Amino acid sequence: MAEPQSNAALPAYPLPERHSPPAPPALPPDAPRAGVLHVRHRHTERYTVVGNHLAQHPRLSATAIGIGVHIQSLPDGASVTIKALALRFPEGEVTIGRALRELEAAGYLVRRQVPLGGGRIATRTFFLDHPGWG
Repeated sequence: MAEPQSNAALPAYPLPERHSPPAPPALPPDAPRAGVLHVRHRHTERYTVVGNHLAQHPRLSATAIGIGVHIQSLPDGASVTIKALALRFPEGEVTIGRALRELEAAGYLVRRQVPLGGGRIATRTFFLDHPGWG
C-alpha cells in the first residue's frame, strides 16, 4: 500500500478540524412544529452585527449577502478588490465581481475614484452597513 503524500497542496486558509456534531439540545415544549430552531450564544468578542436588511435581502444572491457580511466584518483599510476576495473564497473572480456589482446596485457598496496627483487616480471603496443612512 502506498504512503499518503506528505507534500500535498494545502488550502490557502486552513480548514477547521472535523468533529462529530454535538447532540441536539432538548426540544423545548413550546417549540414550533416545523422550521429551524436557533441555539443562541451571546458573543462578547470578535463578532459583527449584521442588519436583517442585508442578511435577508430579497433581491441579493447568497454570494452577494455572504460577501457583504464578510466585507462588513473587516477593519477599515482591508483590501476588498475582486482579486483579494477571490484569494479568500472559493468563488472565482467573475462570481465575486458579480456579487460586488449587486451590492453596489443595492447601495451597500460605493466606489469613488479619487485623484492621487500626477495624473494618477485610485478607487476608494466604501461599505455602508445601512444604505440610505450613510
